[in-house]
Amino acid sequence: MNIQDLLNTVIQRGASDLHLLAGVPPVLRIDGELERIAAQPVCTPEEIEEAIFSLVTPAQKELIVTNHELDFSLAFGDQARFRINVYFQKGALAAEFRVIPLVIKSIEELNLPKICHDLTKLRQGFVLVTGPVGHGKSTTLAAIINEITQNRAAHIVTIEDPIEFVFPAGKAIVSQREVHADTYSWEKALRSVLREDPDVVFIGEMRDLETISSALTIAETGHLVFSTLHTNSASQTIDRIIDVFPEYTKAQVRMQVASTLEAVLSQRLVPTLGGGRIPAVEIMLGSPAIKTAIREGKTQMIDNIIQTSTELGMVTLETALAELVKTGKIALETAQEFALRAEEVLRQVRRK
Repeated sequence: MNIQDLLNTVIQRGASDLHLLAGVPPVLRIDGELERIAAQPVCTPEEIEEAIFSLVTPAQKELIVTNHELDFSLAFGDQARFRINVYFQKGALAAEFRVIPLVIKSIEELNLPKICHDLTKLRQGFVLVTGPVGHGKSTTLAAIINEITQNRAAHIVTIEDPIEFVFPAGKAIVSQREVHADTYSWEKALRSVLREDPDVVFIGEMRDLETISSALTIAETGHLVFSTLHTNSASQTIDRIIDVFPEYTKAQVRMQVASTLEAVLSQRLVPTLGGGRIPAVEIMLGSPAIKTAIREGKTQMIDNIIQTSTELGMVTLETALAELVKTGKIALETAQEFALRAEEVLRQVRRK
């Protein structure tokens, strides 16, 4: 196995991911679908171990052996970067390589909603991009943050594990901090970020109570905070944030979320009729009605508020999918497959 040749194949085939597991050939993910590299033989545990250890430092190798997993990033010449997760399965090393393009695409190039431009102009508040794994959350946020770097004289601090997109120079200055390389832990980085004079803070992922609590506090102190969460909808996002806290603090947390939340974008990357994928994005904005529902613990009302607030720029996932069907970009069956309420997509497509 030649790992350099494999990474070149990933780039040449336009894949988003490469999987290395013992007992099967290398596997690519292209347009959301897994595809084995036919010309490659079955990977052996020894080959995978040799390939992975050729990419890491002695300190990283020690972490893999000790912790049985590691996240790190790799610059691959002038072609791309890779976010790599190394782990053990059935006693053997395995790895997942995610392609991170060197050039950050714009909001228009990614076919993202125009509301994303408005989010770059915010001076404070809390903005979340949510959705399943592998549906472009990091790419969307990179486009939004990159627009800020090019147009605002701001200090942007990112806390990531590992660093994915590298932001080019612009009007802003950007401090990108990688957990383990630039800081010992999420906890220490989040605790010290307010001493670094930030205007914008990007938290790579809200993983637990500590990161969620810190994100809310940073937003509450007058900063603009961006982050991601693995949830299926805007309403589920609010429930996930609240539910991670102890019962006796939930009333206070609801107040914090209501006072800081500016937007939740919940997205899916959907296969198009012409090949490739396009985002379908549910948009929830921090309107007075949304903030009241959060504050009063009535998150079951959020979906209905989004449906009835189109004039404010809110869009349900089903409406976004139906619009892609109407404009001939995706098939109706595909839209129904990705919807949370398939019958609602059909109803909207049939509506004149």
